[in-house]
Amino acid sequence: MSMFAATMIGVIVTMLLALIRAGLGPTVYDRILALNMFGTKSILLIAVAGFLYGRPDWLDIAIVYGLVNFAGTIAVCKFVRFGNLATDIRRPGK
Repeated sequence: MSMFAATMIGVIVTMLLALIRAGLGPTVYDRILALNMFGTKSILLIAVAGFLYGRPDWLDIAIVYGLVNFAGTIAVCKFVRFGNLATDIRRPGK
């Protein structure tokens, strides 16, 4: 077994642990953090798979996925905190 294959197995195990944490996490912020960690591990898995299969250009895909993961996490956190994505203030009575 190559080093890259062993690394992929380790990353997949940590991805499963992140999904378990997302399911169990008592607060919404624990779940958001676990899903963000799952996205980060997905980036690592894409990069390692690219090198395992001799396709280092997959790093570009991993970088784009990282940007989408970051923007999505910020959007979800803002939605959870403010109730919408358009404004930063809470309206009275909500």
